[in-house]
Amino acid sequence: MENGHVEQAVKNFAEGMNCAQSVFAAFTDVTGLDKDTAMRLASSFGGGMGRLREVCGTCTSMFMIVGLLYGLGDGFTHEEKTAHYSRIQDLAARFRAKHGTIVCRELLKGLAVTSTPEPERRTEQYYKVRPCVRFVRTAAEILDAYLAENPIPKRNGNVDGYDK
Repeated sequence: MENGHVEQAVKNFAEGMNCAQSVFAAFTDVTGLDKDTAMRLASSFGGGMGRLREVCGTCTSMFMIVGLLYGLGDGFTHEEKTAHYSRIQDLAARFRAKHGTIVCRELLKGLAVTSTPEPERRTEQYYKVRPCVRFVRTAAEILDAYLAENPIPKRNGNVDGYDK
């Protein structure tokens, strides 16, 4: 399915969005969120949760998008909750299969990175050594594949995206 999500996510990162924003904002056509809302929602998750170097922001964005599209609202069953967590674990496993981990500090192993709150300046050198664009690309590819494999359920108030 050619929809430009991967290219848009990569472009977003090259334009200065954090890793989480890059992926999350690339899928606004599917989530139904406007770009500003998407960027605000994902802004806290760059650098592995506010530069804490925990779960990669690209994975967090995949999980949030899947939550919006397939997630549970009021009145869910134990079985539905289990099925939803299975979705998230599947996405994590797909990412882990490509990169060995979903943890930011492990993905950046070997680079001089810190957990200070100040983000690194986006310079030419930053983009030369930083592997994050690969993770942005992978997350968008995984999410596109997942959406193609799993039709979005139709619900009252559900966002529109792919053919049901």
